[in-house]
Amino acid sequence: MRDQLGRRLHACYASILTEAQPQRHLALIAQLDAALTAEGDATAFRTELLAALPDLRAYARSLTMDPCRADDLVQETLVRAWANQHRFAPNSNLMGWLCTILRNHFYTECRKRKREVEDVDGAAATQMVAPAAQEHGVELRTVWAMLGRLPRHQREALLLVGAQGLTYEAAADLVGCKVGTVKSRVSRARAFLAASLESRDARSPA
Repeated sequence: MRDQLGRRLHACYASILTEAQPQRHLALIAQLDAALTAEGDATAFRTELLAALPDLRAYARSLTMDPCRADDLVQETLVRAWANQHRFAPNSNLMGWLCTILRNHFYTECRKRKREVEDVDGAAATQMVAPAAQEHGVELRTVWAMLGRLPRHQREALLLVGAQGLTYEAAADLVGCKVGTVKSRVSRARAFLAASLESRDARSPA
């Protein structure tokens, strides 16, 4: 069941990575590039930023479970990253740095709103994958809906470790907690999804 769950998580994650990147993100990077001098390290930074965009969008969706809000979050992250690129140490982990910026901004927004509304019924999650008649498309929407029922911290930890392939140590460093906390969150999330998938498969006609 764990292997099956892993395959389904990777399929869900891959469904985002293979999407065409939003034109507004590409246009934003081009505008920033035109407004600032793109020489030497700046040119390399722009190239790395473009390469990180798919994973950044996937991470944003793991937090928000809302495609539109996730893309807004990524856009703000791109602006902040570009404005603070002088703080990024060359040859260090750009994706980790970007995710930290995105995560900090996300929780700042949550504090400003003072009230968070979780996707308890997975309604927003069902919109994360484009509707498809194929069984594969239905399967992706089902798993995203199940992910949407997880508490946010469990979902984030599970996708960082189970889909992005981060080590427990790297995930703990990113989210700012102990390694044991990440392991516990991943374990609880996997147990919930495994039970949900087993229940669903048991109800499905043979």
